[in-house]
Amino acid sequence: MNKVERAIRDVVVANRILAHEGVVDGYGHVSMRHPEDPNLFLLSRSRSPELVVESDIITFRMDGTPANADNRPPYLERFIHSGIYQARPEVNAVVHAHAEDTLPFGLTSAKLRAVIHSGSDIGAHVPVWDIEDNFGATDLLVRNTAQGADLAKTMSDNNVVLMRGHGFTAASWSLQMLIRIAVYLPRNCRIQLAAMRIGDYKPLSEGEIAVRKKAMLPGTPEIQRGWDYWATRAGVGHLLED
Repeated sequence: MNKVERAIRDVVVANRILAHEGVVDGYGHVSMRHPEDPNLFLLSRSRSPELVVESDIITFRMDGTPANADNRPPYLERFIHSGIYQARPEVNAVVHAHAEDTLPFGLTSAKLRAVIHSGSDIGAHVPVWDIEDNFGATDLLVRNTAQGADLAKTMSDNNVVLMRGHGFTAASWSLQMLIRIAVYLPRNCRIQLAAMRIGDYKPLSEGEIAVRKKAMLPGTPEIQRGWDYWATRAGVGHLLED
């Protein structure tokens, strides 16, 4: 199996994991930068994540057009992915989802913070992007390159950005790490909301987040362990085999 074939399989696995773990439902999408050409990325055609198979994966250019002749309907919000890939050369994977537990933090003044050790990967700062600020009244969908670039600008060098009234987008240096972020983000939100109902709470400090970041490096058993576990739970463990 060559690098591109492996990457396509991994994008399929990522879709299935996110669906099984409840991060996405019939909507949401995850992509990976092309392993041989950084100016391309791999993303499914417009299809529910739980149903994505290898033949659904399309190679896109950074303007959101297919690199090869492919007339199948793409995701409307593919510009989320292209915008971040263009702005962040270190990013190799992007996910957009509508997990309900994240939504209150994009609608209120309450700041989303990392409060559990497994939620440290969301980072010390989670900005909120409001499409209305620069584009007026819209349907809240990221439909073009200008909107995608604006989202990426608000995200800056952070791991997660909330989208007011819409959901979240996350980015990472690897697809496996991205899935870890996306799975634990809603859990972190639920726990923070529960703590806020009880009273004052203590989030992770920037120092604690930095220490954990050093431990979560490419190729570490901790990263692979979660990827293998979630893939097996989602019924696609066999796709991890070469």
